[in-house]
Amino acid sequence: MEFLSDLWLFLRERKKWWLLPIVIVLLLVGILVVIGGGSAAAPFVYTLF
Repeated sequence: MEFLSDLWLFLRERKKWWLLPIVIVLLLVGILVVIGGGSAAAPFVYTLF
């Protein structure tokens, strides 16, 4: 969680708001891969990629 708070402080201080959508999409894709890797929904998740 410290990484996310540091990232938020960096974005706020440097006014790099264009990075926020990229970070959110990467986090969502990572969560999707982790959840889909060990579940019954894995075949459906892998068809997205």
